[in-house]
Amino acid sequence: MGLSRALSRALGRALGRALGRALAAVLVCVGLLVAAPVTAHADPVPVGPPVVLGEAVYAGTLRVDDGGWEPADASLDYQWLRAGEPVPGAVGRTYDLGLDDLGRRLRVEVTATDASGASSTARSEPTDRVRRADLRVRREPVVVGRPRYGRVVSADPGRTAPAATRTTYRWEVAGETVAGQAGRRYRLGAADVGRKVRAVVTLKAPGYRRLTLTSPGRRVHHRVPVRRTVTYSVQTRGRITTSLRAFRRQAQETYVDARGWRGAGVRFRPVPRGGSFTLVLSAAAQVPSFHPICSAQWSCRVGRYVIINEERWKHASPAWNAAGGRLRDYRHMVVNHETGHWLGRGHASCPGAGQPAPVMQQQSKGLGGCRFNAWPTVRELR
Repeated sequence: MGLSRALSRALGRALGRALGRALAAVLVCVGLLVAAPVTAHADPVPVGPPVVLGEAVYAGTLRVDDGGWEPADASLDYQWLRAGEPVPGAVGRTYDLGLDDLGRRLRVEVTATDASGASSTARSEPTDRVRRADLRVRREPVVVGRPRYGRVVSADPGRTAPAATRTTYRWEVAGETVAGQAGRRYRLGAADVGRKVRAVVTLKAPGYRRLTLTSPGRRVHHRVPVRRTVTYSVQTRGRITTSLRAFRRQAQETYVDARGWRGAGVRFRPVPRGGSFTLVLSAAAQVPSFHPICSAQWSCRVGRYVIINEERWKHASPAWNAAGGRLRDYRHMVVNHETGHWLGRGHASCPGAGQPAPVMQQQSKGLGGCRFNAWPTVRELR
């Protein structure tokens, strides 16, 4: 009986120790499980938003400041957007602006991917609308050629970078646009003499703003330089019923006009009296008093006297009027014709049907198939 109790106590102690060791092992395992850290995963986070750098100008280059990311070793990918839509193939840190971008806004998406493959995306603010660029002037336009009446000058448009793909022209004389002259070449007219001519050049290229440049002005000269200066005075003969003041003024206008004998190098200068010749406004009845060859019906030249018949001055001639000619043109013609005799020119005939009549042809009487013309022809000026 005593033996049985002792055995029971021994077995109880052994079993308690075994259970204690087992329980301790379980508690150790549980402790280890509780103490083991739980690894939490988070997507990459931008430190700051990406920013597009550079001007939104055609042919310029935009680049991205990605703003920084956590983790710092995340790999970055880029996608440029135009008006909110992805631009095919635009996946670099820089973007070259082209024609399709004009008037649009650009932005960029940056996608960060960490080592675990987790990723997140941030988007920049949009740029201003892309505007056209400015052409750079390398060389200013100039007017090329001799600026003399009757000659043709041309516009050298200069040079820009990049080179213009389209160039248009207009011409200015004394600051006023010459109507109907839109080509690169311009024939200088009588009214241009003494004034400055300029070429206005407008240059265009795709993606660039239109550029308009004006050449320096060049003063237009007469057909030839002055070779001879003559003086003249004005007189009347008989009773004159027209304005002598208007006669003086209009005669001088004829003499200085680039289409007249000034085109042969002759300069006419009025003086109060005397001079190289005398320009006379004569009553019709007094014209024959200068010489029997003169008629009361027409104008005449005798010696130093260039005689203008007042009736012709006032009314032109029947043939001229029948053809619808202007009185002012007739006055130019008759002064040029009679002064041409004083300069040594004889009468001329029509060179061919439909051509301008030489000023030395007797146009008051008829044309022989030519057209009325108030000014010396180029052949007569030689």
